[in-house]
Amino acid sequence: MRQPWRVAVIGGGITGLAAAVRLRDRAPAGTEITVYEQSGALGGKLRTGELAGQAVEFGAESFLMRDPAGAESAAVRLVRRLGLADAIVHPTVGQAALAVDGGLRPVPGGTLVGVPGDLAKVAAVATPDADADRDDGRPLLGPDEDVAVGALVRDRLGDQVVDRLVDPMLGGVYAGRADGLSLVTTMPALARAARVEHTLVGAVRAAQAAAPRAPGAPVFGTLAGGLSTLVEAAATASGATIRRDAAVRELRRTATGWALTIGPTRDPELVEADAVLLAVPARPAARLLGGPAPAVATAVGGLDYASVALVTMALPEPELPELSGFLVPATEGLLIKASTFFTTKWGHLRRADGLALVRASVGRYGDETSLQLTDDDLVATVHRELSKVLGGPLPAPVASHVQRWGGALPQYAPGHLDRVAAARTALRAAHPTLVLAGAGYDGVGIPVCVRSGETAAEEIITALGGSGS
Repeated sequence: MRQPWRVAVIGGGITGLAAAVRLRDRAPAGTEITVYEQSGALGGKLRTGELAGQAVEFGAESFLMRDPAGAESAAVRLVRRLGLADAIVHPTVGQAALAVDGGLRPVPGGTLVGVPGDLAKVAAVATPDADADRDDGRPLLGPDEDVAVGALVRDRLGDQVVDRLVDPMLGGVYAGRADGLSLVTTMPALARAARVEHTLVGAVRAAQAAAPRAPGAPVFGTLAGGLSTLVEAAATASGATIRRDAAVRELRRTATGWALTIGPTRDPELVEADAVLLAVPARPAARLLGGPAPAVATAVGGLDYASVALVTMALPEPELPELSGFLVPATEGLLIKASTFFTTKWGHLRRADGLALVRASVGRYGDETSLQLTDDDLVATVHRELSKVLGGPLPAPVASHVQRWGGALPQYAPGHLDRVAAARTALRAAHPTLVLAGAGYDGVGIPVCVRSGETAAEEIITALGGSGS
């Protein structure tokens, strides 16, 4: 194997950057790492902007502090690796609400992504069908079974629990519907418990017991300087050559590695690499895989995505409840599906002049016509609906921003992880120096994306090292 190695990372989001950092840390000295990003900005869905003179997130807002086993999450470990641990801050207000029946009600405690472990605690929001969750003498799921979250919960606890609790919770994360999302992918801890437990309430309790949280320990964190500081630090620490506005149009196998075609058709640039890490969404990945691995391309390209818009407004001294924000069930008939009161939730963002930053999310999978509205109409609609939910007119915004994320959130149908595993197995057998990473395969959230990128980097190191280097 040629030394030094040349590794191409396609995609400059947090997955690709985390992979580049891991390559720099673990690959042999002198390894040439190049990150190709088709847009002009690194970070993918991590984007810190400015509104009314204050830094604010126009994309992902925070990261989980712990992984499912209770250890530090991959995001926290990366933050530490980059020397940013002192910048971690936590929400000062954690209570969120649900907008139901024209008012706000606190999100009930004791649930797992809205699925209750104690039916009495959700009574103020939904009426569970307790009689349906009976012990039939066998586990809820078979050893390799996967089902839609909504199908399982409707069957065991009824429609209201899905429509008023689970659906808005999942919608806030995936912009999808519980009836279409894989239990194994979106709620792996509950899926594991459901292979043992005979009731859904019992499975929730077992899943919660398997991942106990220390009382008072923060669940979420962000960086005081904004999440773009994580992006910049990762790019620097990777020591990679960063190529912005560099769209990779074709990937071709060569006798010694890979050939990449970059840039416009009329003036293409050809570069060679020993290994390629694809850290882009499923559809662009499928286009690049079409030549070297057509069957894998077909499997990967079948993943669908939801589009969303994030509308942020700066409101002068509004009367806001002491909440982090609220979620909106689709049954309420509103355009907005979630709202975050940034300057209430995050103490480090509070302002002495009383100006509040409020963000709302618009766009549900399968119902994205709302995103055809102009920016001005989106802002006006969000302002009107927020006023309605909060029970009184909000002051007119002094500034606003609309961030549209087209095809942002993967929609994991039941069986997703099995399909991804099969695709990766096929790719590994035919092309061990070509690997997939990112939210389209492993799940959403900064920690999952970081871990996905790092795992892919380790695969490349193993493949190259195992090739006689």
